Amino acid sequence: MISRVILILLAIILLPDAYFHFRYLRRKRWYGPFAAFLWWLPAAAMAVFALSLAAGDDFAPHDATILWWFLLLMGILIVPKLLYAVCSFIGFVCCRLARSRHNWGNLIGFFVALAGMGAMLFGATIGTKSLKVRQVEYASPSLPQAFDGYRVALFSDTHLGTYGDDTGMIEKVVTAINQQKPDIICFAGDLQNMQPTELDAFQSILSQLKAPDGIFSVMGNHDYPVYIKADFATEALNESLIKSKQRSMGWHLLLNDHHTIHRQADSIVVAGMENHGVKPHPRKGDIKKALDGVKPGAFILMLEHDPAAWHSTILQNDVVPQLTLSGHTHGGQLSFFGWSLASLAHNEWRGLYNDDNGHQLYVTSGVGGLVPFRLGMKPEVVVVTLRKGT
Repeated sequence: MISRVILILLAIILLPDAYFHFRYLRRKRWYGPFAAFLWWLPAAAMAVFALSLAAGDDFAPHDATILWWFLLLMGILIVPKLLYAVCSFIGFVCCRLARSRHNWGNLIGFFVALAGMGAMLFGATIGTKSLKVRQVEYASPSLPQAFDGYRVALFSDTHLGTYGDDTGMIEKVVTAINQQKPDIICFAGDLQNMQPTELDAFQSILSQLKAPDGIFSVMGNHDYPVYIKADFATEALNESLIKSKQRSMGWHLLLNDHHTIHRQADSIVVAGMENHGVKPHPRKGDIKKALDGVKPGAFILMLEHDPAAWHSTILQNDVVPQLTLSGHTHGGQLSFFGWSLASLAHNEWRGLYNDDNGHQLYVTSGVGGLVPFRLGMKPEVVVVTLRKGT
């Protein structure tokens, strides 16, 4: 992961120090070789840290606390300096244009840097643990009457490896879901970061999820053995283990298949596709296989990890599910006044979406993430209440 953005990271780390060195420091009498060494030392250390993370064979370090420390140090040492440098440079340009000597950008930059440091620290600590339970109502005329008021608890993207052995957040998630007393629980994928051993500390906790009609899950892109370099046998074993661990928790893992739930004389279909995202993510979803044998006119609740599959595959099928539940985007994990970077990468990135024929998609921002950071985008559990109506 770090290797993909290493050049950007190095620029973020080194350019602010270069700006201050050439713009201010080198003219100072006290700024000799030793002072320059002390000035450049933190940035050089962070650059080495970033390069060491990028040099790993796997997508990310197996110990996610390393990523947390990298993020924390970036928030304390680098981001404030970057923000200050940007404000100072803008102020410098304005001074030149206005032929003024006073650079107000330096004063503004001081307060912006303080705010940036606070935001980074909050996002790396409190932001990752502030769970929200979101209530959503969904209405469809094709919903069977017996399922009017049916409650679906949706959660996604736990990325358990990020928490190490700290079970507190997942305990909070399980408690919140059970307190909602849902009829069914749906997990939309990305249980792990890279390997199934990450589940060991959490299996007993996740096994405590309870719903009358069961817990259903699908595979996310991180649940496949594509993020570590290993031989074919190890990859096959890891994929088998992540599947068996879900089943051992009492979950119904849907691998391009479906399950019918009955209420009185009515029924709905819960279907699940394997991950079918945008390359290089795995594309193993088969909607025709998932819906094979489903009767025409049935109400279908579809689970698919990546919302990109809604337009590319699900809506193109002869039989289209009325409601699809997805995750994957994490809501960008960072939001400013309702805007997120995720909106640049995904057409559907959080919330409820409709097509012209009344089919709907709900994308949850999920619980966690490979990078332990949340700012303006709280971890969430979603309770979708199904209603019969227009």
